[in-house]
Amino acid sequence: MMDIKTLLEDEIDILYTTLDRLKIYDIRLSHTKDGRIFAKDADSQWTGKNFYKFLLNDAIVYNQDGTSSVLTEHTLTYLRQLGKHYGAAFPFMELEENNMNTQQIIAISIFAIVMILIISEKIDRTVVALSGAALMFLFKIVTFEEGISHIDFNTLFVLIGMMIVVAIVKKSGLFEYVAILTAKISKGDPSKIMVYFMIITAVLSAILDNVTTVLLIGPMTLVISDILSINPIPFLMTQIIASNVGGTSTLIGDPPNIMIGSAAGLSFGDFVVNLGPVILIILLLLIFIFKFIYRKELVKSPQAEELISNLDEKKAIQDKTLLIKSLFVLALILVGFMTHSKLGIESSVVAITGACILLLIGKQDPHEIIYSVEWPTIAFFAGLFIVVGGLSNTGVISMLAKLLVEKTHGDVILTMFLLLWISAIVSSFLDNIPFVATLIPLILTMHTQGMDVTPLWWATSLGACLGGNGTLIGASANVVLASVGQKHGYPITFKSFLKVGFPIMIFTVIISTIYLTIKFAI
Repeated sequence: MMDIKTLLEDEIDILYTTLDRLKIYDIRLSHTKDGRIFAKDADSQWTGKNFYKFLLNDAIVYNQDGTSSVLTEHTLTYLRQLGKHYGAAFPFMELEENNMNTQQIIAISIFAIVMILIISEKIDRTVVALSGAALMFLFKIVTFEEGISHIDFNTLFVLIGMMIVVAIVKKSGLFEYVAILTAKISKGDPSKIMVYFMIITAVLSAILDNVTTVLLIGPMTLVISDILSINPIPFLMTQIIASNVGGTSTLIGDPPNIMIGSAAGLSFGDFVVNLGPVILIILLLLIFIFKFIYRKELVKSPQAEELISNLDEKKAIQDKTLLIKSLFVLALILVGFMTHSKLGIESSVVAITGACILLLIGKQDPHEIIYSVEWPTIAFFAGLFIVVGGLSNTGVISMLAKLLVEKTHGDVILTMFLLLWISAIVSSFLDNIPFVATLIPLILTMHTQGMDVTPLWWATSLGACLGGNGTLIGASANVVLASVGQKHGYPITFKSFLKVGFPIMIFTVIISTIYLTIKFAI
């Protein structure tokens, strides 16, 4: 029989082959006299049990015929046999396997509780996410350092930067000006006002946060509806739908896209080129659909044109100097987003730089502006990243990836369609942010396993963003604008939204399916 040193050296050779297949080249393996295999990289040193966890979590690949296999399965089985033969030489093997199962159960339980509480809205979602992160630390699912490493700071700083910019631009009166001008151009025709506001909302949602857009456009819509003595709910409904559709088309239009762009290394231009065409088609079709749905409620009154003409859009401009400065900085930011990948800088750098420039030249109270940043939202993101990181650490994400690919037999196109529809349906009832945060490491795992995941990124973006139109709780913009309507006596109930939103969501996903088929399957 071969001695243990020779056996271990043979196994290390097998492990190196596995790592090469996974395109992992910076790990160096060695062994000790007691039979423990060590793995060293630039940042850490793993003992045998930790390296075993790495193998179990990450060393999963998929064969050309679609079947899944763990390349290290032979190695692990062999090592277990050696452990039984040599007694205490490999005590970590079975022990670690049991611990892994326990950790997986705990991690899944924490994640499930967090999701249920977010859906119930009985506890503030920020509190829920941070509490979930704390539980991940307390149960030692992740260490503090591992938890911090799971936070996507690029996403967070894009949000912070754009929130600061929007807070300053808002003070200029730009958005109110545009809304009133649009109403005047339509000459008081409710149908035209709806169409114009849909277009404005979609365009603004493409370059700004969806919630910010509806908060700016919604109140002005209510004012104009009051002047014309018409029901504002058709306007509010179409603006909710348009905000989610428009936000799908760009990197910064919707938080899931920011997350996807950061994880996949996709630029502002990549989103516009790949998603812009289908979003334009969807928006045009929705305009005709909504004009038909609300045709009886969008009737122009004889006095409408006169009432609208009495509005003075110039009075909406509160600070002309700030307006000019804001437009200048917004232009710089947009150029930066479109070129940041070529310049070799992150999108977060563009957003923060733009925010700093506008703070310097805008001459606004920095304390007031920075205070206006939605810090609870930022904290929510951070906590959620840690919670999802716990799933990744325990191998749950890898298990999901394996299951998904097994169901689709490794077919990229079938996986693309599955992700599109699953993302859309789930995002109708769940916040698309935590769901996308769950899918991102799954897709990245598929990438390490040799799959071309390019179609999967676009399928996930379309599904998650458009899926938000399915129900009232499908996206933050839905809830915010519904709350604005309710405060003014025009409530949008879950049931009433579902009747319009869910069929619209299904329709837009069907259009997306056709588009993705043409783009990637034909």
